[in-house]
Amino acid sequence: MNDKFSKPYNPKDVEEKIYKLWEESGFFNPDKLPNQEDREKKGKYTIMLPPPNVTGSLHMGHALNATIQDILIRKKRMEGYKTLWLPGTDHAGIATQNVVEKKLQKEGISRHDLGKEKFLEKIWEWKEEYGNKILDQLKKIGASCDWSRVRFTMDDGYKKAVEKAFLEYYNDGLIYQGERVINWCKRCQTSLSDLEIEYEEEKGNLYYIKYPLKEDNSKYVIVATTRPETMLGDTAVAVNLNDERYKNIIGSILILPIIGREISVIADELIDKEFGTGAVKITPNHSLVDSDIADRHNLPRITIIDKFGKMTVEAGKEFESLSVKDAKEKVILKLKELNFLEKTEDYIYRISKCYRCNSVIEPQSSKQWFLKMGELGKKAKEAVEGNNPKIKFNDNKWKKIYLDWMSNVKDWCISRQIWWGHKIPIDGVDDVLDTWFSSALWPFATLGWPDKNSKDLKEFYPTQVLSTARDIITLWVGRMIFSSIKFMDGQIPFSNIIIHPTVLAKSGQRMSKSLGTGIDPLGLIEKYGADAVRFGLIYQMMGGQDIKFDESHLLAGKKFSNKLWNATRFALLNSVASEDYLQEINHNNLINECDKKIIKLLEEVKKNINKQIENFEFGQALHLLYDFFWYQFCDDYIENSKKQLNNKVLGYVLISLLKLLHPFMPFITEEIWSALPLKDKNMLIIEKWN
Repeated sequence: MNDKFSKPYNPKDVEEKIYKLWEESGFFNPDKLPNQEDREKKGKYTIMLPPPNVTGSLHMGHALNATIQDILIRKKRMEGYKTLWLPGTDHAGIATQNVVEKKLQKEGISRHDLGKEKFLEKIWEWKEEYGNKILDQLKKIGASCDWSRVRFTMDDGYKKAVEKAFLEYYNDGLIYQGERVINWCKRCQTSLSDLEIEYEEEKGNLYYIKYPLKEDNSKYVIVATTRPETMLGDTAVAVNLNDERYKNIIGSILILPIIGREISVIADELIDKEFGTGAVKITPNHSLVDSDIADRHNLPRITIIDKFGKMTVEAGKEFESLSVKDAKEKVILKLKELNFLEKTEDYIYRISKCYRCNSVIEPQSSKQWFLKMGELGKKAKEAVEGNNPKIKFNDNKWKKIYLDWMSNVKDWCISRQIWWGHKIPIDGVDDVLDTWFSSALWPFATLGWPDKNSKDLKEFYPTQVLSTARDIITLWVGRMIFSSIKFMDGQIPFSNIIIHPTVLAKSGQRMSKSLGTGIDPLGLIEKYGADAVRFGLIYQMMGGQDIKFDESHLLAGKKFSNKLWNATRFALLNSVASEDYLQEINHNNLINECDKKIIKLLEEVKKNINKQIENFEFGQALHLLYDFFWYQFCDDYIENSKKQLNNKVLGYVLISLLKLLHPFMPFITEEIWSALPLKDKNMLIIEKWN
């Protein structure tokens, strides 16, 4: 027996060594896999790693997703496919700029102190440090990516792809520059799309304000609002056309309190009769909804809040230069003083914030670049619709979210007023592109596009599976689909979409360093080993539910590893040492009932495991493997058959289990495989699948 099995299993002695052997073998690279001719006939299998942002270390969600993809690619590699799992990182635009700015702030330096050129140098330094760190972290978890093909969304080849995409859209009339109300972050000093906004519930007040009628100032319309300060920019009051309360005053003129400006009462079918009084103030330049209403009714527009979150001169001299918060307080006092405040109620409302810096968003009228979404959205929707769609989601609830978004998609604001990112390729324009514009090209730009004769593009596109998180279904998934259809002659970027569970803290809270609920996967790997971490994550992945992370499952993974190690020790002590064990077992030659039973159960497990992995039911597959190995193989078969042990059956089942377990727990299975005295064996990573 191999001496290594005389000692308990220690992942620290194994994992780094095994990963180095995999890398040296070249088997992560599809061009270096053995049996190329057979693999060509079998087919290609491609996965693009969703590129992590170069903003810091990986989190538990990254670890889960990397494990899911690795399970798929390892199984397909063993099945004889020519497999490519292409890795890379994303420059992440505003997110990366923010983290570098915060780092500099701690040193008492701003980006403006450095200037644009020096600041960008600092970001590139950050990218080199954290981009490489992220790739190393993926290796720690066991990701069998082709590291010879690593891409970055701002490398030279990718820049060409981004410029090509922009100019093609532009020349086709799909990109335009226009003045529109957009989401504006006063801290980041840039526009944001609707999809880059986060919402927080906040306790506040609903203010009921009296707007007097011009023809009889003893009469008034009461308007309810959570933002009385924006009334300074009102140009109308809107009611529902079918609201009986207001039918007689539609078209009437009101006097705007404090300011004294004349504004009209308009009717719009989208006004919610149930909110407040059913009468809604319209501030066109500081609300996306109000802006749409203003367009429909040709209302004038007044800008009362500037890009720094200060009140403008158009808000009135007594409010000019005040912060929005101070202006709100002053407006409320003024309304009370002039007897225009009817009442105030407690109210919980959603406040929109920048998804990166958490600053309150102030909608602004701004000149920006937009991508027309009408036809693009229609084609992207068609790819997912129907009973037999070209692209399938693993769960219809995610499909519904996607289709709902595509059904109501608006033109995409693609310009950002930051320094880090892809510059819009038009002379005289300093804006950069939204980071999602470049990442939308990921499935084909990474393979060599816009060179359509690229060997990799011809060979590995389209990809088979995308595994990602639900929060970027609209941010990224949808945009990859319509971008691929546009630039790849109608071809879809992938056939299947896996929306994996969100990894939450045990309490059910989101994982967050600031909340004290974040967990470092590298710390867990150091404590339990990568296989145990992979086991613990996948084992909890059941029924499409989010994972309330419980470290006890990692401990179970460690115990499972030890059990597998000890079972191998037992097998080797019982002379499992022949290439014959790689051959199929002839059921007709089995005499012992225990042998017949375990072989029958094994064949059922093989069949079900294949089905479950193909259906992306990874948790169910691992539960099945766990139960079969622990209870049926170890507790039942080995214990009950010790007196009349069939070494061939014992060896055959063990070898089959190692193959089945390899995609889930690659390090220990490869280590055990290397110790088995089998003739003419390959590394387990390229052994034939069951």
